[in-house]
Amino acid sequence: MSGSSGPRWTRSASWVVLLIVVAVALGFGASRGGAPPTVTQRVDTIDALVRCPSCEGISVADSSASTAVAIRRAVTTRVRAGESEGQIDAFLVSRYGPGILLRPPTRGSTVWVWVLPPVAVAVAVVGLATVLWRRRRRAEVSVSDEDRALVDRALVDRSRAVARSAEPAPAP
Repeated sequence: MSGSSGPRWTRSASWVVLLIVVAVALGFGASRGGAPPTVTQRVDTIDALVRCPSCEGISVADSSASTAVAIRRAVTTRVRAGESEGQIDAFLVSRYGPGILLRPPTRGSTVWVWVLPPVAVAVAVVGLATVLWRRRRRAEVSVSDEDRALVDRALVDRSRAVARSAEPAPAP
């Protein structure tokens, strides 16, 4: 290990630690909620996550169909009654089936769909960084005098062969 690789390693380690601290801080900041949502905000959030049963792939918040209007009224009534989002979802699923929710519930193996891609990206980045770091640290190969002489002879032989092939052919 050379003397110059020490500071480079500590510099890299400090960047990694800094990135981890920033990621953790952003995670905590994003998870912390502000003031509790108002009734209107809760209704809008739930309406945006409920599929319109008579429309194709649209939420009830974006639909003007009569069934969407009825669902919005039911959601508003239930939010004002103090029901949780889970209770409202359960009511809608019991009435319209599980396809009513635009965001399926995360249970059991569905959690892996969200967890595995970031983990795979992190593993790939670490693997790539390791490969690049090892290539950078690879010691230079020392060339012996015998090797240099061998290459010089091969170059001379090649230049002679090229010169011979460039000479005009003897006339018959």
